[in-house]
Amino acid sequence: MLVRDLGLLPYRDAWRVQEEVHAQVLAGGREQLLLVEHPPVITLGRRPGARRHLVADGQALAAMGVEVVQSDRGGDITFHGPGQVVAYPIVRLIAHRLSVGSYVQRLLDAVVGTLEDLGVAAQKDRAAIGVWVERDGRPHKICALGVRIKRGVSLHGVALNVTTDLRFFDLIVPCGLKERGVTSLGQVMGQRCPTLDRVKEALAARMIRALERTS
Repeated sequence: MLVRDLGLLPYRDAWRVQEEVHAQVLAGGREQLLLVEHPPVITLGRRPGARRHLVADGQALAAMGVEVVQSDRGGDITFHGPGQVVAYPIVRLIAHRLSVGSYVQRLLDAVVGTLEDLGVAAQKDRAAIGVWVERDGRPHKICALGVRIKRGVSLHGVALNVTTDLRFFDLIVPCGLKERGVTSLGQVMGQRCPTLDRVKEALAARMIRALERTS
């Protein structure tokens, strides 16, 4: 699998790159893992009612320089911004003997493993998609997930908060879950927080390992 770091790229531009790679993979080209940061953007998934979880008005969004984009991924509403590692695997599910559900679980397992490698205990939650850590006695989301499978090939992926400015999440009800918080590696680890490059390296290694498994 080819790993490509796209650097800091607007969401719509990265989406176009995904679609280009998707067409290549669908035609038999090499599978790719795209790593990227986005300028501040709120994205809406295809879940009905996702827009009602956007609590900021246009003036507040403009003041903070946040774009709003309707995406074709699954899930609800989320935020992407600098300091967040976003990973988009473009792979053929059938080549990895994966159903959509098992593919999602592999991605989540890869993130949990990445955080373990970096010294943070995290877990999945059957009641809520994503990866979670315990803070102040309640679960906080540290990584969001939203995917689309088109003609058997994946699009979109995961977004792991590293040094993300968490104030941006006040503009939304993240994933529609009012009772849960949001956190980041920086908030959890403080001065021990690794660099974005280190997190990208660790996440890419775990994702490749998870997708290479045959069972």
